[in-house]
Amino acid sequence: MEVCKVGMVSLGCSKNRVDSEEILGELAVRGFVPAADPEDAEVIIVNTCGFIESAKVDSLDSVFEMARYKQEGSCRLLVVCGCLSERYYDELQEELPEADLIWGVKDHRGLAEAIEQRIWGGISSPCCAPKRVVSTPHYRAYLRIADGCDNRCTYCAIPLIRGGRVSVPMEKLIEEARELAEGGVTELTVIAQDTSAYGIDLYGEPRLAELLTELAKIEKLHWVRLLYTYPNTVDEKLIGVINAEPKLCNYIDMPIQHINSRLLAAMNRHGSAEHIREITDHIRSTNPDFILRTTAIVGFPGETDEEFEELLGFFREHPYDRVGAFTYSPEDGTPAAEMEGQIPEKVKQRRYDRLMRRQMKISLEANRARIGRVYEVLVDEVKDGTAFCRSYAEAAEVDGFIKVKLREGESPECGSYRYARITGAEAYDLYAEWI
Repeated sequence: MEVCKVGMVSLGCSKNRVDSEEILGELAVRGFVPAADPEDAEVIIVNTCGFIESAKVDSLDSVFEMARYKQEGSCRLLVVCGCLSERYYDELQEELPEADLIWGVKDHRGLAEAIEQRIWGGISSPCCAPKRVVSTPHYRAYLRIADGCDNRCTYCAIPLIRGGRVSVPMEKLIEEARELAEGGVTELTVIAQDTSAYGIDLYGEPRLAELLTELAKIEKLHWVRLLYTYPNTVDEKLIGVINAEPKLCNYIDMPIQHINSRLLAAMNRHGSAEHIREITDHIRSTNPDFILRTTAIVGFPGETDEEFEELLGFFREHPYDRVGAFTYSPEDGTPAAEMEGQIPEKVKQRRYDRLMRRQMKISLEANRARIGRVYEVLVDEVKDGTAFCRSYAEAAEVDGFIKVKLREGESPECGSYRYARITGAEAYDLYAEWI
């Protein structure tokens, strides 16, 4: 079998990363091997993000950056795929001559065959089934349990790009998780566009709690973490399962987007502000050490000063450990882009700055409360005499680190678990010492 080097630039969220890993898996059984440097790659794939305007700009910048390797490197084929090309396929065909092949978000096998045809002039018949080429460090991986979304929030283009929710059958997910664990993965992060609605399309009801229970039974997994839940399907049953299973991190990412009832309705967010308050209070009352992460949108069309103050008040009265905020971005084809009352950019930015300054104080206070406590930590990186670690309270790629100063000659293995006592705190990172 001929061999061809392929470079992958994966942009956007962890769901997109899984797409990239599946594409690399399809290519691997056809004789393609990863290139360590894009300069050496004969095929370069840019898997784009098209979620908000800034992501689109970053995606196009990456395409232009990779295009230079057609002159300066070994690149014979520049491929653009993913959310941006799914959404703007016709426009990119006309306006992006740098790309030799433009593809959407689905049919990874078809993409691999198209690349194979362009490189070798034919399509092979692989002798084995493709498997994801995991691109995260060997000890952690993502498990995507569904793709697409049925929520139809008025600001969001994801359903226009990926369609409605399609859950993966539970037995297939358990098999995939077992294979990852056998391959050395000890930290598994469960993801989807809406993880807490998992299974409604297959089983007629949410089945995330049952799935997590089964994942916790996999012997070689040490931590199982949950991202991208949707408030209306986060309930006491789900929280009870997370609290009861030692392998399930007491951590949930639950984007609320806002707390004002009128704006939640305008966003077409299912559920209610009352439920958000109630489930937040329930989580805190059942387990004070449970980590709450969320996102919020400021400057949604029609948001008044009073409604923004209500959001600030909610986080003051119901403090979340982590808050990511976005200024509202009008997306083509979404109902919100056509709404009256679009907020000036200066007002959006001012509200964003106020929210994040307030949250920095809340996060700092929460981190300082951890000083003196001992945590099991996972070593993520060793650099310049410091071990960058995470506990159950820090998700990879989105949260801060617990930093441990190393003694001379000490070099703990990445992926190993140790215990550390917190000695200092900042708003995002903490400092610790081994015990």
